[in-house]
Amino acid sequence: MIGIVDYGLGNLASVAGAVTKLGFQAEVTADATRLAAADKLILPGVGAFGDGMKKLHERKLVAPLTDLVLAGKKPVLGICLGFQLMAASSEEFGEHEGLGWVDAQVVRLAPEDQSMRVPHVGWNELHQIGDCILFDDVPSDALFYYVHSFRLAPANDNIVTGECDYGGRFTSAIQQGSVFGTQFHPEKSQRHGLTVLQNFLEKA
Repeated sequence: MIGIVDYGLGNLASVAGAVTKLGFQAEVTADATRLAAADKLILPGVGAFGDGMKKLHERKLVAPLTDLVLAGKKPVLGICLGFQLMAASSEEFGEHEGLGWVDAQVVRLAPEDQSMRVPHVGWNELHQIGDCILFDDVPSDALFYYVHSFRLAPANDNIVTGECDYGGRFTSAIQQGSVFGTQFHPEKSQRHGLTVLQNFLEKA
């Protein structure tokens, strides 16, 4: 069973639909007991960092999720805002403390070409870095779908597995042990996105 964390923000139905389409059982839940019973977790999300952390705290999910992921080594995939929430902090609309699963800060996306619009919305090529099971059978020039105004800035580049060039490169995918994350939306990225999800579900 794949536990999809429901904290009140995000594209829960589309993520659950993609997981089900790939032949896996998906359960959208805010129940920490059910999340503990899951084989793997997906932390999706759309919206602002501060709101996301507030809702996770309101549903008393921060401590249980952190225990499952860091102590229990349960595989987790963060998507878009969920990817950013795994960082230590964010500067989005003030300073906010994150889940702290990876040593990183979330900062504003600032393309070198100031004519490029923020938020970054649309399809862009992923530059794969090193080996990562998420990208097994994914071509090096594959396109993925993005919607975001902030980016993850890791303290250690060793966790970076993918970058996107949007007026300068930014981190678009990471792996740290059993913690995976993508700034892009695999559930909205058609065939290659489904391959990324399938790799996580089958191999992580």
